[in-house]
Amino acid sequence: MAFEALAEAAERWCARTPFQLIAAEETERRMDFYAEPGVSFYVLCPEAACGDNFHVWSESEDCLPFLQLAQDYISSCGKKTLHEILEKVFKSFRPLLGLPDVDDDAFEEYNADVEEEEPEADHQQMGVSQQ
Repeated sequence: MAFEALAEAAERWCARTPFQLIAAEETERRMDFYAEPGVSFYVLCPEAACGDNFHVWSESEDCLPFLQLAQDYISSCGKKTLHEILEKVFKSFRPLLGLPDVDDDAFEEYNADVEEEEPEADHQQMGVSQQ
């Protein structure tokens, strides 16, 4: 994919996340992203014909450990799209951004409709008689 098209895809992704695309350098095929409070990373985009993978990194020592999930995802089998990688990065940075984990949201939403049943105080256990 041409770098210009990748940059446009990154801008669309930024429109629905807290991140901003603060630099897109076509000669280096590098895009830099930033979100408050000081969360930053960059993506190196492969040449269309070379078959390399994307690469994500951060120059911030506070951010770098959170990128492990995205880096593992990139190095796993199969080609990844820029959007898929950016989504993994966003998920990785949710704690730094003060956002709840995506899995936690699904759990809370699932449990919101479940009513707790009151335990019955005087029920008998199966096969055991009370005397």
